[in-house]
Order: sequence, then structure tokens, then C-alpha cells
Amino acid sequence: MNPLANRRLFLRQCLTWGATGSTAWLIACAGTKKQPVAKATAAATDPCSDLTGVDPTDVQKRKSLGYTNKSPLPDSQCDNCKLWVPAKEGKECGGCLLFTGPVNPEGHCTYWAPQV
Repeated sequence: MNPLANRRLFLRQCLTWGATGSTAWLIACAGTKKQPVAKATAAATDPCSDLTGVDPTDVQKRKSLGYTNKSPLPDSQCDNCKLWVPAKEGKECGGCLLFTGPVNPEGHCTYWAPQV
């Protein structure tokens, strides 16, 4: 047999097997759902970090205001800021007048202002 014909036959078989294998792999993976393991774990350990349901615009606003869950300044925490919204009964997290979503009482942002 012609060496060029052998090469063509070999390449055709490789392409056929590759296409068949990748199609089977795609079909097998199509039905699986990814579980948000990291988010669920973070929410379970710190409910004030769970931003599920918070609008992405508000998440970005939190970042732009320099919000952090743990204040680097012990005397400048969210729970002693004039913008703090106290936590509702039975809840661990409060809120802020500047953005939506849960706020850690021990948090801090660049707009912290003392209560008068």
C-alpha cells in the first residue's frame, strides 16, 4: 500500500476517534451541575460575607467604598459609625446607609464617621 495512503488513513481514524471521544465527554458532562461549594462554606462560617442576592452594582459599590469585614482600626467599626443600620432581632449582620447587603458589626469602610 502507498505510504501516503497509510498516513491519510491513520489521520482519518485519529480524527474520527477524537471527535467520537470528545462528543461522548461533552454529553457525559452536560447533565452535571456545579455546586457553589466555596460560597456555601463562606456563608456558613460568616453570614455577613454572603452576598447572594445582592446586585452586582452594589457589590462593586462596597468595594469602591473600601468596605472590609474586619476593621483594621479597633475604634472605627461599623457598629459605632453614624451610617450603621443595626441588625434586626435574631440576625448577626446589620446594614449601611451607603450600600445594600449584610454588614459585619466589626467591619469598616473609608466613609466611617463617628456617632454623635
